[in-house]
Amino acid sequence: MTSANSDEAMLDVIVIGAGLVGLATAMALLAERPGLRVAVLEKENAIAAHQSGHNSGVIHAGLYYQPGSLKARFCTAGRLAMMEFAQEHHIPWKQPGKLVVATRDSELARLDSLAERGRANGLAVREVGPAEIAGIEPSVRGIRALHIPESGVIDYRLVAAAYAETVSKGGGQVLCGHGVRQLARVQGGWLAGTAAGPLRAKGVVACAGLQADRIAAMTSQGGRDYRIVPFRGDYYTFRPAKAGLVRGLVYPVPDPAFPFLGVHFTRGVDGTLHAGPNAVPALAREGYGRLSVNARDLLSSLGFPGLRALARNYAATGLKEIWRDLVKPAYLAEMRRYIPEISSRDVTFGPSGIRAQCLSRSGTLVDDFLIEEGDQVIHVLNAPSPAATASLIIGRDIASRAIGSFALLGATGAGRADLDHGEGDRLGAAVAPGVAGAVLNHGVARAQVGELPVVEL
Repeated sequence: MTSANSDEAMLDVIVIGAGLVGLATAMALLAERPGLRVAVLEKENAIAAHQSGHNSGVIHAGLYYQPGSLKARFCTAGRLAMMEFAQEHHIPWKQPGKLVVATRDSELARLDSLAERGRANGLAVREVGPAEIAGIEPSVRGIRALHIPESGVIDYRLVAAAYAETVSKGGGQVLCGHGVRQLARVQGGWLAGTAAGPLRAKGVVACAGLQADRIAAMTSQGGRDYRIVPFRGDYYTFRPAKAGLVRGLVYPVPDPAFPFLGVHFTRGVDGTLHAGPNAVPALAREGYGRLSVNARDLLSSLGFPGLRALARNYAATGLKEIWRDLVKPAYLAEMRRYIPEISSRDVTFGPSGIRAQCLSRSGTLVDDFLIEEGDQVIHVLNAPSPAATASLIIGRDIASRAIGSFALLGATGAGRADLDHGEGDRLGAAVAPGVAGAVLNHGVARAQVGELPVVEL
């Protein structure tokens, strides 16, 4: 196979996926190696089209994560970096703090363990009783709670737009409508077959979220051991007149019998109050309605032995979660554990999101960030919450790996390498060097953030 592009047009790095992690990786590459020829490829017509634009907008403090894990280390540094970035780029954010509320005696031991974990992660955790709970959140009731002042809220769609603008100003390109269909190893790098034509690069970084396993399979990595299984999270939205029921963030004590967090309340940076998300199996990786079904996605999940093992392990709690999703009074009953005055007319069915959950063949949910390296390729196979909060730090970590693995030296003063796609053969056949084609629109002109609803990231 010969080159798809001339040497002048050959990229140094292709980043697959214009979500927060992919864009942050491109930013970090350009910051560390000015002059690198970097292109971020996005299959949708807008950036942040899936998890990065479908989340609750929380800047996580790092309360829940095992001390010393990548999640814990990246979240702490990422929170500070995110707030600094927001200040520099005039992105609105707030730091109202979070209450983790126990409403039952059976939750108190877990609350104590959570407090120890939070302190181990460097947080200013404070235990409060019923009177102080009411002082912080007047409508909330509980027997004990943890107050975590470091938690905040932000609109991650605005963050993604600022990331994309930074990439463009740094000489990189953000190319929407460039879904990757195939990756082939060629002399000197990789050849990517995209919906808009072939591109060649020395190295590939895949931050493909809901499609991470499929992109990894194109390079013969991760396909047998892991599978992305989608979980849909639904929210209820409070009427504006009732948004004042919560001032900041109100969370439950995590249930060890269920791997997801459970219903919680988030007052967004725009003042909107949401309750949720729940976590139910989704029938499509990118379908945000209850009735959305994608046959390929469904068969992929059902055919993976890990999902069957997961279903056996969490059958009872999973069925309860599905019941609450389908029956509004059941969902309301869960919300009233924390805010007794909520009525059915106070809330309407709101947005939904899809969580890309990486699952092992044994049925174990991959809890920490999972990044695999191969031959001139890096795959982000699992980037769950707090990936949005920690995106700047994750991006720097991946960029550091890529610079070392791909031997990236930069090309000071080289500037942007705008690519022309040829009309040549499909990927897998020779394409003559230097072929001409339609010039793409680069940078943030093509990197518009979709108007998308808000799953916990």
